Order: sequence, then structure tokens, then C-alpha cells
Amino acid sequence: MKKYFGLLISGLAIFAQTAIAQSPEDALRLAWFTQNGTARNMAVGGVMGSLGGDITANHVNPAGLGLYKTRELVLSPGFLLNSNKFNYRGTDSSSSKSGFGYGTTGIVLAGTSKSGYSKWTSSAFAISVNQLANYNNQVSFSGRNNFSSFTEKYLEELTRDRADTNAALSNYIFGSSLAFRTFLVDTLSGIGGAVAGYQSLVPISTGVNQSYNARTTGGYNEIAIGFAGNMADKLYVGGSFNIPIVKYNRELVYSERDATNDPTNQFSFFEYKESYSSQGAGIGVKLGTIYKPTPFVRIGFAFHSPQIFTMTDRIRSSLVANTETYAGQRSESSDNLNSGRAGTSKYNITTPWRAIGSFSYVFREINDTRLQKGFISADIEYVHYKGARFAVAGENASDAGFRNYYTALNEAIIDNYKGNINARIGGELKFNTIMFRLGAAYYGSPYQDEALKASRVIGTGGLGYRNKGMFIDLSYSHIMNKDAVFAYRLNDKPNTFAEQTGSRGSIMLTFGFKL
Repeated sequence: MKKYFGLLISGLAIFAQTAIAQSPEDALRLAWFTQNGTARNMAVGGVMGSLGGDITANHVNPAGLGLYKTRELVLSPGFLLNSNKFNYRGTDSSSSKSGFGYGTTGIVLAGTSKSGYSKWTSSAFAISVNQLANYNNQVSFSGRNNFSSFTEKYLEELTRDRADTNAALSNYIFGSSLAFRTFLVDTLSGIGGAVAGYQSLVPISTGVNQSYNARTTGGYNEIAIGFAGNMADKLYVGGSFNIPIVKYNRELVYSERDATNDPTNQFSFFEYKESYSSQGAGIGVKLGTIYKPTPFVRIGFAFHSPQIFTMTDRIRSSLVANTETYAGQRSESSDNLNSGRAGTSKYNITTPWRAIGSFSYVFREINDTRLQKGFISADIEYVHYKGARFAVAGENASDAGFRNYYTALNEAIIDNYKGNINARIGGELKFNTIMFRLGAAYYGSPYQDEALKASRVIGTGGLGYRNKGMFIDLSYSHIMNKDAVFAYRLNDKPNTFAEQTGSRGSIMLTFGFKL
């Protein structure tokens, strides 16, 4: 089995005192997500690379705004239903969580050109907000493990830094110091009673029952300010300036318990709790064009620049351990060791770029959209997942230790992620004021290693009603997920992970009004 995302970095005890370490998943959280938008857009599988005429174009291909000729106000509330299944070392478990979300909401201001000399037929301005990713979820799994333990990452930390007992007591207040103070990790005696290293009290060889339970909230939201122009109803060009805003919270409870219930092996259980938050904002640009070689055909291309974020992470942690006759039951917390303050880390992250190519065929394409009979459209999207990058920020920017850490983290991203293709297809049939829609999408794995089975397959459908300057759209999207979840990561041995399957249902309702 391959080591996944192991980071072996020397001389970084400073991190345990002043900050927390990021992981490659923090970058993936801002890159591997499915298309979200209005109910109309969701119902047709998320296609929007060449279709246009929907405010979601502001977040996908801004050139699509150029198809607007009038002003429009759009509101898109939504609801999510998560149903997760996990298999961890042969043990099956499940969890579920539901919550509210939203799709593209905003306003489009468009009008035709009044100049008889301009080649530009019309133009449009839009400001909108969209939730690119919703983090409300529950991840829970458990299983018996006789191969590795969460505590081994503490041993790696102490060994890596050649920490003496004073450092073990005080320098790792969000990690190893909690384990050392509760005697979950203790010293090994060498010649003459000198400290020869550290040991874990967890009896790995006879097995422990491990349990991981994480409840997450928050979202990846994007404000887009876009502009597009229409040249003779054949060529559309547009761009949007994007302000992404991210807030992610995780409440984690992890435990290991003696699988033998042996009262003489000096280990009963330990439970680690962590409260973690990550939030920040950034900037980005999206550019696109749509060309109509014939009245029925639309060809689109869009490019999304990397988004550059400034992030702040905060963490609080605590640990309770019962080592039976060795030291009994003891507890410790980072609040107690850090004067009640949370650990804080400031850094920058750059998300991967992406490019979209698209084709649409519109049935009975004429200027009066009320007489159109439907369309079929498809998007192909490439996302360069391995292009995500971390960088040190704030007062630590001049510290070589922090810079070396993020260099190693970026190398882990390059080694473990890859670029991949996402595909979307959808269509609509229109019967006067009523529309019927269907779609599908496939999102490929961002992982290089084939042992990590990851993909997202989506089926969508919906209805729409348009009449007298008002429209209502309803959609349902069913996302079938495959992913890998790591409870912890080690450098000195292969890591084990939970195989995640399950689904997410998304209901979107959009109200729109011509102004």
C-alpha cells in the first residue's frame, strides 16, 4: 500500500506552538466540487459553457451574459440531503445530514445598442453570488486496526524534532504535548536511565477499535461582477471579476479503544477532540467567448484563472486517555496550555486553473426566445488539480522553517494529485410556457493513485414555467460520490483510509423576474 500525503519535514517544532499544519485536502476542498447554479442550470446537468441566457453564466462563461437583452432579477434557494456510506478496514458504517443552500442569485442589467455605427448589438452587466461548494456534512466511520495508530503521528513528531522531555511537555500544545501529558505517549529509557526515545501505550499488535466522527459546516461562496458584449448576435465575449469567500468548520471526535478489553495491558482508551475553522477571501478572473456559426449552433470556451486566497485557520484540541495501571485516566487541552487561546495560522493558497469547451444545438433558434423549442448542450472541463499551491503569509513570511514546510506541502500536492476531465450534458424541451429538462455529469478523480477510488456521477432533472416576465424553475440533482477519507496520516508506514460511497440530493428552486 502506498503512503498517501505523508509529509516529513525537519525542524518545525515552531508550528506546534504558533500554528497548525495544512494538508493537501485543504487545497482539494477549494477545487474538487460539482457545478452549482440556478434550478434551470442544475436541471440540465450544469451545462453553461455555450448556452448563455442564464445568470449562472457569470460564474461559468461570462460571455453567456451577452445573450441577455433585458434586465432580470433571480433568487435561488436550495436544500441538500447527504447520505454517506463508509468501509473502514472491513467495517461498514453510514451517516447523513441535511441543510439549506443556495444557487446563483443576482441581477442582470442588459440593453441593446442605440448607435447605428456600433458593431455591438447589445451588452449586459451582472452582479451575482453563487455557492460553489456546500460543506455541510457528517463523516463517521469505525473499524478494528492492528496495523497503525493515531498516536504514531505524535511519535513521528517528537522523533523528527529530536524533542527532549521539556519540549514534549510544552512545544506541541495542539498535538504531542497532549499525548505526553496524559501518558498516552511516554519516554523510552536507554543506558543509565537516559531518554532513548518515545513510545505509545496503544497496543497496536493486538488491535484497537478506532472511531472517526467529523461534523462539517460552511461553504465556498463566490461574488461575481461580470460584463459581456454581443456582436451582431454571432459573437459574444465576456469576463467577470470574482471575489471568493470561504468558511469551513469541523468538529472532530476521534477515539481508539482496546479491542481485547485486557485490564492488564496498560491501555483502555483515548479520545481526541478538535474544533477547527478555516476562513478567508480571495480574487480571481473568468473570461469567455461564445460563437454562433449558424443560428442553431453555439460554440463556447471559458478560462478560469487561479483564485488567490488569504486564509486564517484556528484550532482548539483536547485529549482524554486511560492507561489503566500505568497512569490512570488523565486529560489535557490546548486551552489549558495556551492561556485559553486558539491556535492560529495565516497562509495563502492558490487554486487550480480550469478551462471549459462547450457545444450547444438550439432547436428553432430565432430572436424571439419564447418560440424556441429546446436545446441540447455539452461541456468538457479540465481542472489542473495538481496546480494548487500554498505559501506562507503574515509575520512568518521571513521564516525559513515555514517556507520549507509549504515547499514540502506543495511537492506532496504535485506527487499525489493530477489534472482531470469533467463532463456535463443536458437538454430542454419547451412546450409554450412549460419546460422539461434532463441532464447528467461526470467528475473524474483528482488523485494520481488508482487505489483511491474517487468520482462523482450526477443525474438531474427539472421543470420550468415562464410567462409574462416571470419564471419559476425547480430541479433535483442526485450526486453519487466515491472518495477516500483519512483519519490520520503517517510518514513511516503506509496509511489506511475509509472508502466513501453514498449520495447527495440537491433540490433547487429559482424565482426570476424581468425588470
